[in-house]
Amino acid sequence: MYIRKSTRSYKGRTYTNYLLVESVHTPKGPRQNTICSLGDLSPRPRREWLKLACKIEDALVGQGDLLDADDAEVADIVRRVRARRATDPGGNDGRPSPQAPAGALIKVDPTRVVTERHREAGPVHVGHQFWQRLGLDDILRDCKLSAAVRRLACVMTLNRLIAPCSEHAMPDWVRRTALADILDVDFEALEEDPLYLVLDKLHPHRSAIEAALVARERSLFNLDATIYLYDLTSTYFEGQCVRNAKAKRGYSRDHRPDCKQVVVGLVVNREGFPITHEVFAGNTQDHTTLATMLDRLAERTGLKEGSTVVVDRGMAFDDNIAEIKQRRLNYVVASRQPERDRWLGNFEDTEGFIPVLRQPSPLNGAQKKTSIEVKTCAQGDHTYVLCRSEQRIAKDRAIRTKQEGRMRADIDKLARRVADGKLVKADKINQAIGRLQERYPRVARYFQISHDPQTATLVCKFDATKHAKAEQLDGCYLIKTDRKDLSGDELWRIYVLLTRAETAFRDMKSPLAERPIFHHTEHRTEAHIFLCVLAYHLLIAIEKTLLDQAIHTSWPTVRDTLKTHQVCTIVLPTNDGSWLRIRKAATPEHDVQDIYRRLDISAQIIKPRHSWTPPT
Repeated sequence: MYIRKSTRSYKGRTYTNYLLVESVHTPKGPRQNTICSLGDLSPRPRREWLKLACKIEDALVGQGDLLDADDAEVADIVRRVRARRATDPGGNDGRPSPQAPAGALIKVDPTRVVTERHREAGPVHVGHQFWQRLGLDDILRDCKLSAAVRRLACVMTLNRLIAPCSEHAMPDWVRRTALADILDVDFEALEEDPLYLVLDKLHPHRSAIEAALVARERSLFNLDATIYLYDLTSTYFEGQCVRNAKAKRGYSRDHRPDCKQVVVGLVVNREGFPITHEVFAGNTQDHTTLATMLDRLAERTGLKEGSTVVVDRGMAFDDNIAEIKQRRLNYVVASRQPERDRWLGNFEDTEGFIPVLRQPSPLNGAQKKTSIEVKTCAQGDHTYVLCRSEQRIAKDRAIRTKQEGRMRADIDKLARRVADGKLVKADKINQAIGRLQERYPRVARYFQISHDPQTATLVCKFDATKHAKAEQLDGCYLIKTDRKDLSGDELWRIYVLLTRAETAFRDMKSPLAERPIFHHTEHRTEAHIFLCVLAYHLLIAIEKTLLDQAIHTSWPTVRDTLKTHQVCTIVLPTNDGSWLRIRKAATPEHDVQDIYRRLDISAQIIKPRHSWTPPT
């Protein structure tokens, strides 16, 4: 139903009348049928017309008892319409109403009103709105993916964003949410097999999707395209993964050396939005991946000459720096341990250090900040930034003390095995010593361990000089760059942006549950990680939208708040034994309404749907 304005001139005067009109289907096509005249309605904005028509329509299909007591205008119009239908049973030029039975006034027994089919709606509503805002459906359509694949790709990405689970458990999760109402699709028969096929369909288009998504986000959020932050992490498997050539054992950042893993490289911009990612074999050395990632950046986003690449000390090798310079890019890297040790004298000289003015944390404005001092030194083509943090001194010493204690305990254990004759062969003893040094790389250089075959004992000497030198460098680190146009303060700020990449990895592992991986084939493993990256695009877009309004919060907090908003069916029993069912979203709580307002999202998740069950 809707309201139409009608004007008529008579004897020099213009008269305005409003008509309540509904569209009906006839054998000759759709027609507009006037239900009744509403008079002049008193002057009101045009945007109020539809609201009034909806209230009249709701009342006519059996919600008269639910009208506000002071809504006399709507009640009067409803009485007039029903009076007309009482004299003309057809009510619509002889045609029965498509929404409610014609005849007497319908009454609802409020003591028998129930609700059913409650579905969690808030998180999936926000996730779906940002899926549309980032244009992901259009991006997938440009990749020639069908509507069914696009729809299930959206469902799987939202699952990783909201309540990550396996493809086997995902159909049940979908049926517990309001996705069927939002997407207007029946998921009752959904099974896991189509979800696995979606992974297969997405895999060949990862590069195109990523490139288009980055371009869309740069336009939408006005993102910087001159700084690229690159870091790596590892993600482990459950199972042997014999069909995955990239599943290897290597240095596990998840502290799961017993499991096979893959290494994931991720490039983000200074705001934390993903630019590109790559999956490497689990035993790949960090410093060997830089050239590959620079190639991916050039292919997918285009590397502008003069852009700055920021990497951590694990990739600060001379050949990597030469690779960056060869591509006419700038670099900011953390120097490795031997290079830092050569600057000990400069760190001891307190003159020239300038305090850095810390900014509030993007996610916690009240967080206590560490005090940082920096000193800039130029040497040849490089600029070095000496950084010293008082709070980091205690952290470095605590880590070293913990590692030293564990290594000493393991040395004593190995010494007892040798002394008791449980380990006799020299090559086996040397292998055990090598494994000890590999297990504790941070402190192994302070211990000189050897085996004396004549006394059948383990000899351990502690290098106090190296240990004292390390203590002097606690809380200190060295940044190296070829940029001459920035101060030490600015260079330090660029380097610490690497924490954005660490945050991305932390979010992808939890709450997006990238690990552990249960897929045993290479292409599905890569597609699984790609889904996590897509979900992170949605997560960072939501957090960025809130952060731009000085809302310092995280997606898990937002997600938990939104869970209270649900969609349900209201069942209204009438006096003649029939049932009116209204499918609609509940009124959101004030904190949920505030989130919707901040994200510029409508609180009306779905348009109310009515169904009528006649008496049995």
